[in-house]
Amino acid sequence: MYKLSACCSMACGISLHPKMVLASLRIRKQGNGHRTNVPRNVNLEKLQNNYLFPEISKRELQHMDKYPNAKVISLGIGDTTEPIPEKISLSMANYARALSTADGYRGYGAEQGNQALRKAIAETFYKDVVIKDTEVFVSDGSQCDISRLQLLLGSKVTIAVQDPSFPAYIDSSVIIGQAGDFQDKTGKYQNIEYMPCGPKNNFFPDLATTPRTDIIFFCSPNNPTGHAATRKQLQQLVEFARDNGSIIIFDSAYAAYITDDSPKSIFEIPGAKEVAIEISSFSKFAGFTGVRLGWTVVPEELLFSSGFPVINDFNRIVCTCFNGASNIAQAGGLACLSSEGFQAIRSVIDYYKENANILVDTFASLGLNVYGGVNAPYVWVHFPGSKSWSIFSEILEKTHIITVPGSGFGPGGAEYIRISAFGQRDRIIEASWRLEKLFSKEKNPF
Repeated sequence: MYKLSACCSMACGISLHPKMVLASLRIRKQGNGHRTNVPRNVNLEKLQNNYLFPEISKRELQHMDKYPNAKVISLGIGDTTEPIPEKISLSMANYARALSTADGYRGYGAEQGNQALRKAIAETFYKDVVIKDTEVFVSDGSQCDISRLQLLLGSKVTIAVQDPSFPAYIDSSVIIGQAGDFQDKTGKYQNIEYMPCGPKNNFFPDLATTPRTDIIFFCSPNNPTGHAATRKQLQQLVEFARDNGSIIIFDSAYAAYITDDSPKSIFEIPGAKEVAIEISSFSKFAGFTGVRLGWTVVPEELLFSSGFPVINDFNRIVCTCFNGASNIAQAGGLACLSSEGFQAIRSVIDYYKENANILVDTFASLGLNVYGGVNAPYVWVHFPGSKSWSIFSEILEKTHIITVPGSGFGPGGAEYIRISAFGQRDRIIEASWRLEKLFSKEKNPF
């Protein structure tokens, strides 16, 4: 079997037969044999099927099993593909090698992160908005921090999410107990406010008709649509949160891909420090999807309704639930933020952005409505009147290309697919050729 892994779901150098991997992905609905008297978490029972991306991996592997000689190109799961710049990888290698020496060995670090790295993050990304290094918490990735923030907030808060949006916001809300039952008719969970963000409203919710919630999850540039909120839009969002006494969880994981004047941080907006927390990541910025490194900013000005500082409670959550990010990964993070490392990373980001341009041009030339791909590594393609899983299956069956069905990001993505620009150039070009061939051959394939 061949897999042109433009976005590999398995680490390079590890070869597993699809049937072996499929066996590990199957979830047993009910076990046989001895049972304990411990009931299952009722919140987990509310979750629908598998988490989106393992489900896509499962279908990918099933397809490879069905077509063992097919050259599968994965433009689905947003995993980086280009090598980490040598200066950065060497910094991690040297740190790891030094651990075998008496002088270089280090054990536990601070749970909040290496002080030098916290300072470098604050100075690199937040210099103009005056974020203190003590407000930066280094982690093993923003997705992990989403769950830590949910633990901080608890089950009694109400939440709002963009529709469509990254599925971890909703799934973690269900697991922590913030959501009601799933409604098959609407494709939504009760007690979660879904804020439509599509072409008709310039991918920004109508805040005049949005009910108040305690927490607002907001991602910019958005995953999956690729839309970067404008300064005016974020000013409206901050004002809305201030008026309602809400907290914004702002996900800026793709901020490095912004090339226009859209804000890269919520803290560029006056007053945001009193209503927002920001999570971000080295994953798509520096190719650290496997290295695992991210950060969360909790301003000292952010207070609960009692007046108690949110940062104090988040620090307690971190110290209780986390022993700190890998020292080796943090050494890599410091190298990323050096002048040489940062310049090398920018070159890789530009490479992915050119991939996105190729994909946007391909779909646009076929007469399809295409969004994103300018300030983000994702392309969001509309197939009016179609179901996204049907589009996913049709493209996979006829072109051997993996995409992501838009409905996996919420009901607002029901007629869309997401295409990732993470991939080697020759595979992006090959995928574009296959897609052109499919759509030019079938005038109305869906």
